[in-house]
Amino acid sequence: MDLLDQIRAFVATAQTGSFTAAAGQMGISNRLTSKYVAELEARLGVRLFQRTTRKVGLTPAGENLLARAPELLENFDAVLSEVAEGSKGLSGTLRVSAPITFGEIYVVGMLARFAAAHPAVLIDLRLNDRYLDLAAEGLDLTFRLGHFDQASLKVRRLGEFRSVLVASRDYLSRHGAPKAPEELSNHACIVDTNRRNPRRWMFHKDGVETIVNVTGRFHVNSATAAVELAADGLGLAYVPSFALRGTLNDGELVTLLDEYQCESGSVGAVYLEGRTLPRKVRALIDFALDDIKTASLMQGL
Repeated sequence: MDLLDQIRAFVATAQTGSFTAAAGQMGISNRLTSKYVAELEARLGVRLFQRTTRKVGLTPAGENLLARAPELLENFDAVLSEVAEGSKGLSGTLRVSAPITFGEIYVVGMLARFAAAHPAVLIDLRLNDRYLDLAAEGLDLTFRLGHFDQASLKVRRLGEFRSVLVASRDYLSRHGAPKAPEELSNHACIVDTNRRNPRRWMFHKDGVETIVNVTGRFHVNSATAAVELAADGLGLAYVPSFALRGTLNDGELVTLLDEYQCESGSVGAVYLEGRTLPRKVRALIDFALDDIKTASLMQGL
């Protein structure tokens, strides 16, 4: 059997923790995945996995191989990709993930613009507010917001987003506008549970940081939902500026405490550490870096 297929089966099994999951990731049968790994062990003369009825675990030899094999496969695939694509445009499938709100508001349109320039590329976009495991899910790239602190990941920073405090004119006519962050305790606050610290709203002014612990009847895991509830007059929302869409221009919402700076964070393209990026992935990252600067929806990042 092909040595590369054997190594691919080993890496997929090691990363997913089972032959069944590895088979699903590779698109082959469970039996064939197990066979490839057994043949690789026979070729090397060592056991790579400790097998139990429920899962597989790496032996020291397996850990040593896993530390090197993914980069070997990536380099090999990159060479083939460069040769195959050298005389033609980009092709193949790009597997991408993004947070739901940011994905629907920006990433979908950006990918459509990228795909228009590269008609042979297939896009597999998965919107999910969980941080998906790139290796286990077989993802090439994920767009993330906030702070990036996982050592196994590499990040290309694309821009910054800022949060804003908003409310509807109807709500303000009934309850008044807060003059300082400390007054938020007197208001209904709509909590976006997707934020790292949902109930801790931060404000900066003249080098001083003020943190307010807010309460409210509505807790939602969507910045879009928080904006809609605020537009309906049900409270104040502390949301990323890109989630506002046209609500400020249409007069549905107004910003509050404008003399304060709200929380900000990074927009990043994230991929696995130690891998050689295929040309189409590098092209998408470069495209996104330029596109995010010019997309009208992202003004205010």
